[in-house]
Amino acid sequence: MFTWLLNFVYLALVTVASPYLVWAAVTKGKYREGFAEKFLGRVPGRPERTSQHLWLHAVSVGEVNLLAPLIKALQQTYPGITFHITTTTKAGHELAKTKYAEHTVSYAPLDFSWSVSRAYRQIQPDAVLLAELELWPNLIRFADRHDAKIAVVNGRLSEKSHRGYDRIRFLVGPLLKKLDWIGAQDETYAGRFIDLGANPDNIQVTGSIKFDGITPDRQNPQTLAFRELAGLARENIVWLAGSTQQGEEPIMLEAFRAARQEIHRLKLLLVPRHPHRFDEVATYLESQSIPFQRRSQLTADNRSESDILLIDSVGELSAWWGTADIAFVGGSLGNRGGQNMIEPAAYGAAVSVGPNTWNFKDVVERLRAAEALTVVRDAESLTAFVVKAAQDTTWRQQQGERAKEVVLAQQGATTRTIDGLKPLLDPPKIVKFRTAA
Repeated sequence: MFTWLLNFVYLALVTVASPYLVWAAVTKGKYREGFAEKFLGRVPGRPERTSQHLWLHAVSVGEVNLLAPLIKALQQTYPGITFHITTTTKAGHELAKTKYAEHTVSYAPLDFSWSVSRAYRQIQPDAVLLAELELWPNLIRFADRHDAKIAVVNGRLSEKSHRGYDRIRFLVGPLLKKLDWIGAQDETYAGRFIDLGANPDNIQVTGSIKFDGITPDRQNPQTLAFRELAGLARENIVWLAGSTQQGEEPIMLEAFRAARQEIHRLKLLLVPRHPHRFDEVATYLESQSIPFQRRSQLTADNRSESDILLIDSVGELSAWWGTADIAFVGGSLGNRGGQNMIEPAAYGAAVSVGPNTWNFKDVVERLRAAEALTVVRDAESLTAFVVKAAQDTTWRQQQGERAKEVVLAQQGATTRTIDGLKPLLDPPKIVKFRTAA
């Protein structure tokens, strides 16, 4: 009865949202792809002759990226293990197809009972690992029906999410109890999981996997290739504004114009958070009559000569951060709650963010405690930060070194996560290939 009630609620929500869904599909290209995978659970089947097969679910680009060190560690621990990776967003799906080409990648089924059941029958996972947190009732409840363990890795539960889930505690509590293991990023998140009803015995504080798998080496091949592609000379001061949201690009441009009057060697690399905004940002830059180039138009024979480069590509931000002397991490001047500032910190850039960073509160607190982060509030304070970082080389490098030390000190979450998962995965099941229904 509960299952069909959920189906009814989901269908009602889809019906109410259908005008927006159609509009987004037509204007932004969202929600068009993967209909059979999402609504019918028609995902690729389990490979034959595998000792263990894991279903890894990552919502979007950030979660897709954090899977890399975990997959590598699992392969080292369990030779022969295979993975089916699902994502929710188009950007996440495109990145996963590129980043994990050797593994099976599909869109995740929507939480209708028929689509989730069919996906389980097709994938036949021995365990399902949810990156950060995805509390979909049928996805969690059906794991046991299909003889699969289910766990959360790199678990995080923001204060805002905790308040929201607390309003439906009657539903969330039983779901959390069905999770076989939760690897929480810190004690605060662990406490929130327990408060909502999770079994304390199944929770372990592992730290954040996002600190792992990040190279502090600016001389890595991809970063060096990007420096050349962007025409960045040694004397240039490179400011990268990454993961920017709507409304932030005008602030970046205003600050760049002001700072450029004093710092003639300054270059701006602008990386919008969402691919569907690439053209929107390009149109805005054109309206300002300021020369810029798009990364998608650059080749080995056509390198950038502009002071502003729009990075209109997916999955490259990590390596582009390695080119930056100065960083601004977007989503923090509006109401988004901030984006991940760990990568520019790891490279030793002088990092700035806006005041609204509740999604990464723990990381911000660590960086600020080490005097390794600058908070700006508008174009004026951002300009002052950029000018100071550009002119005072010693100050810039010291802030960057402190940021790098914070990141390196937090690494090791992947190893702790593997240790926490071993009771679920040991000993490896020896299974015969089952024909999908």
